[in-house]
Amino acid sequence: MAKQSRGEATVERLLSAALEVFATSGQSGFTVQAVTKTSGVSLGSLYHHFGSFNGLAAALYGHCLHETYTAALAPLDRARTARTGIRAFVTTYLRFIRDNPAVARYLHGSAYSSYLAVDADRARGVEPEHFPRVADHLGRWVDSGEIARVPGPLLEVLVVGPVAVAAHRWLAAPEDIDLGQAARVLSERIWASVRAD
Repeated sequence: MAKQSRGEATVERLLSAALEVFATSGQSGFTVQAVTKTSGVSLGSLYHHFGSFNGLAAALYGHCLHETYTAALAPLDRARTARTGIRAFVTTYLRFIRDNPAVARYLHGSAYSSYLAVDADRARGVEPEHFPRVADHLGRWVDSGEIARVPGPLLEVLVVGPVAVAAHRWLAAPEDIDLGQAARVLSERIWASVRAD
């Protein structure tokens, strides 16, 4: 195996182990010792690839966020109208949360969860030019006049904020929220908040 391939495999092993540790032990059990034990990767190798345990934690956040946004944004490219695009984003986002609880819990329960509805490229390991941004995908409907022309970061807050809070609430108290109902209600309310007058 080439050196680069070995390095990539080690990074993936550490990220997978870190997610497993957080999923089973929560924030309190999310330690460098637990991750190195679970992954079988040495502390030196972890530091070599991520600089620190905090660097690994941030990279895992970026990885989970990238997976979630990539899944949720995919239907936007197929949507014919802004309204159906918003509905597709909300529905797919919440479905991803339901189907990937370990990823969801890290996004909404880790020390990095405050980054969710702001500039996600602050999370280490995510290059800004490669990160899928909600505002970029909605740009064609901003240009056509279907969606209000507001600054990109604020557009992302309007669209992502409500579903992120719903997902967080569902993870904390699943009996309080029905995700199917949340998708139906939030898609219309979010659409009302972003559509052009």
